[in-house]
Amino acid sequence: MIDSKQLDSLRLIAFDFDGVFTDNTVFVSQSGEESVRCCRSDGIGISKLLSVGVLAVIISTEVNPVVSVRAKKLNLPCRQGVLDKSLEIKSYCEERKIDPKLTMFVGNDANDIPAFNSVGIPIGVADSHPCISPFIVWRTEKGGGFGAVREICDLVYDAKTSKG
Repeated sequence: MIDSKQLDSLRLIAFDFDGVFTDNTVFVSQSGEESVRCCRSDGIGISKLLSVGVLAVIISTEVNPVVSVRAKKLNLPCRQGVLDKSLEIKSYCEERKIDPKLTMFVGNDANDIPAFNSVGIPIGVADSHPCISPFIVWRTEKGGGFGAVREICDLVYDAKTSKG
């Protein structure tokens, strides 16, 4: 489980997109346009997260307009075409003067392992690939695209607002 003191000191959450905000399904039209399934309640979670001063960013290997559209809707910065998420997280933290130990990364597959190793709180979504298990400290109860992002945001929000 995650230590509540760690959650209370958290300053940034970096999210993978595919398999975290989505259920890892892609719909491709005959013209080649892609669509994905996202959970609307994640937006409320992101708003709650931002309201307690925790920054968030989407970091994706893919370059896809659907990622930009969803990020814009959620009012989140988005970095796409990222080959090394670990370096991107370090760079993002450096730009904002945030210790990576005060950062969470949420991912779901093998390409996220270096990013898990570069943060203080590495998290996987419920339906993550089993290969990430040794590299994460916790798995959400909900799967990607089914409220995993909201679950994480609520967990952090509750830790930041319950001073008891």
